[in-house]
Amino acid sequence: MNATLTLVNDQNTVLSYLDEARKHHTQAALAKYLDIDVRTIRRWETRQTPPPAYLAHALQQLLPFGNDSPAGAFDFIDLFAGIGGLRNAFEQVGGRCVYTSEWDSYAQKTYAENFRDRHPIAGDITQVDAADIPDHDVLLAGFPCQPFSIAGVSKKNALGKKHGFACETQGTLFFDVARIIEAKRPRAFLLENVKNLVSHDQGRTFDVIRRTLTHDLGYHIHYRVIDGAHFVPQHRERILIAGFREPVAFDFDALPLPPKGSHTLKDILHRTDGSEPVLQWDEGRFFDHKKKKVQDKYTLTDNLWRYLQNYAEKHRLKGNGFGFGLVKPADVARTLSARYYKDGSEILVYQGTRKNPRRLTPRECARLMGYPDTFRIPVSDTRAYKQFGNSVVVDVMSHVAKLMQPMLEPGILETEAPLRYATR
Repeated sequence: MNATLTLVNDQNTVLSYLDEARKHHTQAALAKYLDIDVRTIRRWETRQTPPPAYLAHALQQLLPFGNDSPAGAFDFIDLFAGIGGLRNAFEQVGGRCVYTSEWDSYAQKTYAENFRDRHPIAGDITQVDAADIPDHDVLLAGFPCQPFSIAGVSKKNALGKKHGFACETQGTLFFDVARIIEAKRPRAFLLENVKNLVSHDQGRTFDVIRRTLTHDLGYHIHYRVIDGAHFVPQHRERILIAGFREPVAFDFDALPLPPKGSHTLKDILHRTDGSEPVLQWDEGRFFDHKKKKVQDKYTLTDNLWRYLQNYAEKHRLKGNGFGFGLVKPADVARTLSARYYKDGSEILVYQGTRKNPRRLTPRECARLMGYPDTFRIPVSDTRAYKQFGNSVVVDVMSHVAKLMQPMLEPGILETEAPLRYATR
């Protein structure tokens, strides 16, 4: 599939969402929601000009619950879905989500607010029978890393007990990914995990995963550790494992990686010059548009700021590197973690010498992870920090999805799938 056909598929997906949204909303309402001119909506509807692909997510939010999503170029399932970062990326290249699993009720709330599905969100994947999962072309899973115990495998073999991944991975959440792949045989999958998965337990954990996917399940896999700093102003290294049922011309080396530092915090921080967009769904929760400033509640108290400085100094004297991370607009931040809600110490925004630094707001965290401003945050700040800290960098996944896309659609000969990345 060439770049032109990829672009057409993306535009057709957006137009499908646009047509469905217009059944329930006026052109004026859509224009206000998207912060564009009504005439632009008309041009899209009459096919005079193509809509940008990134609007698929924003338009999908307007679809009422109970409607099926428009048919996609391929179907995928979203396991350990979190708040939908992987889904967001694969919808951008024409995919349709047909099944979702996420056990955390607060993440389910955020997910449901942002994705209008007929299918309910399944809870604990360990309790789901693979036979109840719809057929799909692609499996997506940002599964948690758990210790693998491979002790006793030889003894079990000698006793004639079960072996292979059912033995070595039982009790871990990776086992559930493997059993679903075995049962449904998707054309491809993309797995995401922390960088340390490769070195965990002196490499034995990753060896079990690799052997399970290739030897036991028969897939062809490619893996790479990618730093989110190529696409967002945050150092965030994660391993990605792309697997294909058939041999394909896929290579992570074809992924275009902009230089680190080309994206800085000024790209995601609230703008105090009057240009900060007014988001109806935020309703001034994070930013005071009248005063053109971030809400005061995000500035550290004197006690907390004093504690963090003393803590950093104590470890500095011991020769340790522990401490807070103070950043300015031209910087690239440390990794945003799920514990950010506690004190925000890894990413503190400098506010001058006369004012304590502040935490990022949840909206800034969303931007730092590559989520568009149309992404809604219906949970408390504490829950939002945890969710974004546990999420994927959408921009990274979007580029990987584009790289995989030529190999995902049914009917395409895998051996003829092009190697090069489909650019727009």
